[in-house]
Amino acid sequence: MADNTTISTVYNHFLTTYAPTGTNSKYDTHKKSELRGLYNSIVKMNKEAPLFLLDNSPSTQEFAVGLKENARSLKNVISSLSMDDSDSYLDQKAVASSDEDVVQASFIGGADLDPDSIPTLEISVEQLAGVQENRGKFLEPDEMGLEPGTYSFDIHARDMDYEFQFNIGENDTNKIVEEKLSRLITRSNIGVNASVLTDDNGRVALSIKSDDTGVRTSEGVNFIISDNNTHKTAGTVDYFGIGDVTEYPQNSLFTLNGEQRSTFSNHFSIEKMYDINLKGVSEEGSVASIGLKTDVESVTENISNLVNGYNSFINNINSYAESQPYSKKLVREMNKVAQLYSSELESIGLNFAEDGTINIDNNLLTQTAREDDAMNQFAPIKKFTEGVLARANKVALDPMEYTQKTIVAYKNPGHGFATPYVTSNYSGMMFSSYC
Repeated sequence: MADNTTISTVYNHFLTTYAPTGTNSKYDTHKKSELRGLYNSIVKMNKEAPLFLLDNSPSTQEFAVGLKENARSLKNVISSLSMDDSDSYLDQKAVASSDEDVVQASFIGGADLDPDSIPTLEISVEQLAGVQENRGKFLEPDEMGLEPGTYSFDIHARDMDYEFQFNIGENDTNKIVEEKLSRLITRSNIGVNASVLTDDNGRVALSIKSDDTGVRTSEGVNFIISDNNTHKTAGTVDYFGIGDVTEYPQNSLFTLNGEQRSTFSNHFSIEKMYDINLKGVSEEGSVASIGLKTDVESVTENISNLVNGYNSFINNINSYAESQPYSKKLVREMNKVAQLYSSELESIGLNFAEDGTINIDNNLLTQTAREDDAMNQFAPIKKFTEGVLARANKVALDPMEYTQKTIVAYKNPGHGFATPYVTSNYSGMMFSSYC
């Protein structure tokens, strides 16, 4: 059985190699009923699935894991276009910000709220919330001033103490050791991350920053680095210069409808209606206005976001066309969904290209949005969205359907039995290089 260190290594390998950029969203959490439904779908799928041998080449592993992640991203895009308490697609209300460089916002209120009851916000940002940084000394990359041996230092973060032990070998240099420490600290997931900086003269320094913004402790710092009471050889904190705070954390400062406010983070919600992201500092005397767009404007924006998510998914599949021949099967399936509504979608400004992506005729889309029956004309897009979501769910459930494999035996039709370990073919790919 893999120990915790192995599992942590596997997870970091997954995040850095396969997972798409970006952070998890609220759509990655699920209710018990949804998880139960997912389990039942897996059992049903495995009950009739044939037995097969997989192609375990690195390219196939990357394709399978990446395909599942891209399907998840597409599902999240579609989920974000609907209100949380609504079963309808593309009804998410869009928010307009008069200054996107300073404040970005989205609507998180309920579908049953009266638009007239949703307030308009006036926000002026004086200061963004910031992280703590301990930036070390810039040292010559090919030198090393510490003797070979085992060293350690302590980091106090989030009310916990962590000791980091590492070795310095005979041929190790400042750059090699700092890169080693950078990986060790960042992958520990303790609330700080590290990177190696290079100045104009080629010298290197270790930069350690807190994950959290804002002043969250009475000491005014979010982490402390020391080797005064460490178990192994001390001296690395002073040598690399990582014990001193070079940039202190700070809270955000802004004015909301004339009232002074402060928060730990640049990302927060207001009155359970607006999700706010502070992006920059306002110019003196300027104010950013936040309010809802009209229903037609909201639907138009949702359509653009849907198309961007769909095109990203198709482009990712097409990038594997040469190395993974079975990826073309998924493209054909997506094209079949598109063909069902192609004529209706083209009439409102959505045209399908030969590679399966969608081109938006913004003039025609805008013209349609301004017509009296705009919402009726947009109805085919909702049906298309339902078809795309169904296909994305299938891909996320069984990405192995589109990989190269050899069928060994088919089950007796109507007398199949559940094989719960079939899904291990997928999850095992992330462990195969470590166990």
